[in-house]
Amino acid sequence: MTIRHQVPRPVLPPVTVRGGLDDLVSLVVGRRWVALTGAGMSTDSGIPDYRGPSAPPANPMLYDEFVSDEANRRRYWARSMLGWQSFRRAEPNAGHAALVGAPGLAGVVTQNVDGLHEAAGSDPVVDLHGRIDRVVCLTCRTCSGRADLQQRLQELNPGIDGYLPAGAAELDSARLRPDGDAIVDRWADFVVVPCEVCGGVLKPDVVFFGESARREVVASAYELVDSADVLVVLGSSLTVMSGLRFVRHASRLGKPIAIINRGPTRGDDRADVRLDDGTTETVLALRDRLSRDWLSPAGSFGA
Repeated sequence: MTIRHQVPRPVLPPVTVRGGLDDLVSLVVGRRWVALTGAGMSTDSGIPDYRGPSAPPANPMLYDEFVSDEANRRRYWARSMLGWQSFRRAEPNAGHAALVGAPGLAGVVTQNVDGLHEAAGSDPVVDLHGRIDRVVCLTCRTCSGRADLQQRLQELNPGIDGYLPAGAAELDSARLRPDGDAIVDRWADFVVVPCEVCGGVLKPDVVFFGESARREVVASAYELVDSADVLVVLGSSLTVMSGLRFVRHASRLGKPIAIINRGPTRGDDRADVRLDDGTTETVLALRDRLSRDWLSPAGSFGA
């Protein structure tokens, strides 16, 4: 029997807005800054978030559930095979594009697994929680492409529409999840495929709930944050420590912090600038203002 674990929705005080766009620009202009992005960054690409004000309740599978029970893996891959149909069609939105080449931006640390920052052209990007378009074998650690696995799954599980709820014509966003998972009503007879190299268990190359990010990836994220003067959080509630630790780290170092998110976050008390706005419109406005203001009357601030 699978235990259902609902994504926590922490009880946080209402957002206290600190400043506006002018204050955000003043905090960033002339300085190197790093963007720490969450699911709110990708909602305008059609990928829902877990904890936004309008997000439906979500029950993602825990890592221990996945590795310990073959039935759980059948359920996961049935859901993932369906969810991938919509997830793989997502494209970078205007907010992703606006970060590319934004004045002073040193790089992006993202909690998202959708690969949309890289697709837009951002560099460097630290994929803190991995990438949903990759698959890893838990035995031999061989990595392979998700698209190849999708073909194998569909060949062994024909009639993908049969996994949709009765009466549903297609997968809608209410059934899609930020990790490419989807809600399905049939999965008990789903056929899971093994690693082609060693026959081991395949898992998406993403960090499940209850699993830790790889140390070398976390170290790269800290290195990027340390290289910058300002940390800007975009579209994350910072509910899990995986993202919140970078806000706390920057705060301990005395680095200014800006948080842009709809709804409260666990880092609000550490923010010098706090905007309760959407990420796309804010990043577009910030990019435009930085492009205009990057040169001061005294000369170039430099990147």
